[in-house]
Amino acid sequence: PEIPILERKNWLIYLLYVRRDYDECKAVIKEQLQESHGLCEYAVYVQALIFRLEGRIQESLELFQTCSILNPRSADNLKQVARSLFLLGKHKAAIEVYNEAAKLDEKDWEISHNLGVCYMYLKHFNKAQDQLNKALELNRHDLTYMMLGKIHLLEGEMDKAIEVYKKAVEFSPENTDLLTTLGLLYLQLGDYQKAFEHLGNALTYDPGNYKATLAAGSMMQAHGDFDVALSKYKVVASSVPESPPLWNNIGMCFFGKKKYVAAISCLKRANYLAPFDWKILYNLGLVHLTMQQYASAFHFLSAAINFQPKMGELYMLLA
Repeated sequence: PEIPILERKNWLIYLLYVRRDYDECKAVIKEQLQESHGLCEYAVYVQALIFRLEGRIQESLELFQTCSILNPRSADNLKQVARSLFLLGKHKAAIEVYNEAAKLDEKDWEISHNLGVCYMYLKHFNKAQDQLNKALELNRHDLTYMMLGKIHLLEGEMDKAIEVYKKAVEFSPENTDLLTTLGLLYLQLGDYQKAFEHLGNALTYDPGNYKATLAAGSMMQAHGDFDVALSKYKVVASSVPESPPLWNNIGMCFFGKKKYVAAISCLKRANYLAPFDWKILYNLGLVHLTMQQYASAFHFLSAAINFQPKMGELYMLLA
């Protein structure tokens, strides 16, 4: 059957977009839009997706808005408009558009999930939880579990966060991000057995997972196995050389081995990468104090107190 002029090159646009041949794709879109006098919804839609990938969010927003004018009954067009608003940091406007999209398609988990994320950024945690729970009822996704857990952590509800991540791991036992996050939470609670179990599982599925490797190294370090911990950190350093916690931990391993000059150089690197991290400043103060370099120790401990004024140990060291 004869395909209408508006749709004639849609298959080619789709093919080029999926192959990531964006320059060629743009050329075909331009032709298609000239032929159809700008009325081909699909061409405009793909052009907007390409703009978004190129970081031209405002232009992509305008094109998605054009799509929703061409086809006002499409929930997908409204979702993309809302996504662009979200990327521009306009969370309230994004919520309004997502609500419009929800009227057109009530059973879409993505709309509920994204509404939850928008509410989270606006610090409306109760509404965010409602939307994310609704998204999980519609369709269980790892990403939704991650966000729900994050909200519980922001509210300081560690137990609820652990429950959410446990459910998530039951649903998706091979997701290394979930396993690592759960392992780190157990580590914070001091439950080393469970922490090691989850971090070990994460490393079984993905031996290159630097977060899990770093956490496993820190547990060995806490038990005084500095050489074993350093061997773990060496693996991490090759994949993420710019990680402040990594250099902080390496520095404290050297401190434990009484190699103070090496400790200071590693901690200085960590401080350069994360100048506002009070833990690194605390450690620098501690090492300088051990080396009897009191002026430097005073400098770093004072800086740490500015960021963490409610910690008694810092004042003790300063005194």
